[in-house]
Amino acid sequence: MLADKDRIFTNLYGQGDWTLAGARARGAWSGTKEFIESGRDWITNEVKASGLRGRGGAGFPTALKWTFMPKVSDGRPHYLLVNADESEPGTCKDREILRHDPHHLVEGCLLAARAMDAHTAFIYVRGEFIRERQRLEYAVQEAYDAKLIGKNNIHGWDLDIIVHHGAGAYICGEETALMESLEGKKGQPRLKPPFPAGMGVYGNPTTVNNVESIAVVPEILRRSGAWFASIGRANNTGTKLMCVSGHVNTPATFEEAMGVTFEEMIEKHCGGIRGGWDNLLAVIPGGASVPCVPGEKIRHAIMDFDGLREVGSSLGTAAVIVMDKQTDIIKAIWRLSAFYKHESCGQCTPCREGTGWMMRVMERMVEGRAQKREIDMLFEVTKQVEGHTICALGDAAAWPIQGLIRNFRHVIEERIDAYTYNSTSEGAVPSIAAE
Repeated sequence: MLADKDRIFTNLYGQGDWTLAGARARGAWSGTKEFIESGRDWITNEVKASGLRGRGGAGFPTALKWTFMPKVSDGRPHYLLVNADESEPGTCKDREILRHDPHHLVEGCLLAARAMDAHTAFIYVRGEFIRERQRLEYAVQEAYDAKLIGKNNIHGWDLDIIVHHGAGAYICGEETALMESLEGKKGQPRLKPPFPAGMGVYGNPTTVNNVESIAVVPEILRRSGAWFASIGRANNTGTKLMCVSGHVNTPATFEEAMGVTFEEMIEKHCGGIRGGWDNLLAVIPGGASVPCVPGEKIRHAIMDFDGLREVGSSLGTAAVIVMDKQTDIIKAIWRLSAFYKHESCGQCTPCREGTGWMMRVMERMVEGRAQKREIDMLFEVTKQVEGHTICALGDAAAWPIQGLIRNFRHVIEERIDAYTYNSTSEGAVPSIAAE
């Protein structure tokens, strides 16, 4: 469990002053000039020592990502691009930083920009985030007025921060689609290579990081990488913002140490499962794009990257969706299929055609209007979509269905049997006869 003294986001619930004065009172912007003067290598090495892995879902080592940027400039400017397009269903952590602790992000942008020799940072904010964007823009302007950022600022590293308001498409959360949208084009993923570090925004070297990944950097430098690495366990270090929704007694967003068990987390922060632990059916532990885990497997699972991989899922954004035994699990996964079908940009044939096909089969399975052999057929289609698209949206559409079939195949079969029995007992011929 995380000790109060180790919390980074101490104004997570907005009970204190979110402006520059309040942020400074909580320790923000202290020692920043010394960190800048220590140079890019020192900043990168501290973040590397911390073991920080990207908080946007993939969990890629943050410092390693920074090192992909060119060491020597070829004349092109370097850019930092912060992904604040928090569109994953169930995920509600970055918005709390934007509206309650925006200076964590602004200061983090300056330090991360120094680590990659960038003088411009873009923050791409989700279209629906109106209040959050207003708070962030106010904080950025405060930083400019106090000469904390901008040209000839007091820290000695010029940085301009540009806040860009997105247009509301889920696909723009993918880093290359985000860059296309930022440039004023249709938000569609780019083929890689070239990778953003070689050719990103406007054809210039760019690093894309999640809001939380950047916002924790100042405290890592203030308290040392070793301090951050001491929280959690090897390869899964530090604190993490987690958000729990669904069938718990008190849904919440909170900061916790990596490596706590699911049961500890739910009991401490969410008041337990609605109806008790015996009523737990399944959990989606990392945002809507990861496979669900049955209740009996998740209870003692460790909430970090490796712990959730061991139970067949992923930490993702640590957006935990809890479903009790009153949930129609087939219908819940169908709803996610409908979301991904709607949000597919249509650029890749497997995703454009596959998401619609999967959704329609899932729709019949909700009613039981399917054949049992179609379960395996559906699983095979998810495998044809997964890994065969430019970006990970195809994977995101496939994984929830794979999790459903792996863990709740018996529920699908029972639904099909019930539909067949009811249809035949009423004298009607089912539209699709069961095997």
